[in-house]
Amino acid sequence: MTQVYRTLRVAPGDKGVLGVVIDAPPMNLMGPELVRDLAGLLGVLESGQETRVVVLESADPDYFVPHVDLTKVAEYTAEAAKAGGPDDASPGMLWHTLSELPVVSIAKIRGRARGAGSELALACDMRFAAAENAIFGQIEVGAGAVPGAGGVQHLARMLGRGRAMEAILGADDFDAEVAERYGWINRALPDAELDAFRAPLGATHRLVPRRWGASRQAGDQRLDSGRRGGDPGRRPEPATRRSHGPRATESARNRHPAPAADARQFAVNPSATYGA
Repeated sequence: MTQVYRTLRVAPGDKGVLGVVIDAPPMNLMGPELVRDLAGLLGVLESGQETRVVVLESADPDYFVPHVDLTKVAEYTAEAAKAGGPDDASPGMLWHTLSELPVVSIAKIRGRARGAGSELALACDMRFAAAENAIFGQIEVGAGAVPGAGGVQHLARMLGRGRAMEAILGADDFDAEVAERYGWINRALPDAELDAFRAPLGATHRLVPRRWGASRQAGDQRLDSGRRGGDPGRRPEPATRRSHGPRATESARNRHPAPAADARQFAVNPSATYGA
């Protein structure tokens, strides 16, 4: 049976390239309908055999996804729970599924990608943005929360510890030029060139067998300790510099708490975190 979406326009292309356009007026807020549709799409991509590359973009040039709809936290949480169970009731678990798909995912970004929208883009394998108007930000601290859908882990790994803390604690907007320089995105391109530039990336289908997902998972297990509660922004210290003993261990834990702990708390109970 063909999947029906209310907030996504899905267009299969040639040679295993799937185009997905987010179209959730008036501004692509992450609400129950969009969460339901994205969960359905990810389920299709997990089980399907035809798609090798998925390109995600927005129908609105001013908004990629600006954040979740804070007036409908309970509703979108319920939709997320249908997809992953009561312990997986958050967009973060959907984005984790996206990052583990056996396809190459590309975000093509115009307009604002903030909060959960930034985390959606970060969960993709590659990100290309319009230099004129793409805006990135993790705004949660301004609302008294922390990024709970992978922003902490992804930014620490991609930007490094210092710049990730700047982005998260500052809760500021970053234009595409700075985002490119920091490593938030692959490239910032003139808007007129954005569509044409991603076209050659569709050739990735020739290099992406279905075993890509398993290979990526194996690599992530070795390289991305943040998914298991470690600090992905720090490299392991050389053996000669390691401290030993219970006091040293406790001190290190206090200095560098695992970012996944706060993120998991938000993922399990976002309503409490946002006071909704």
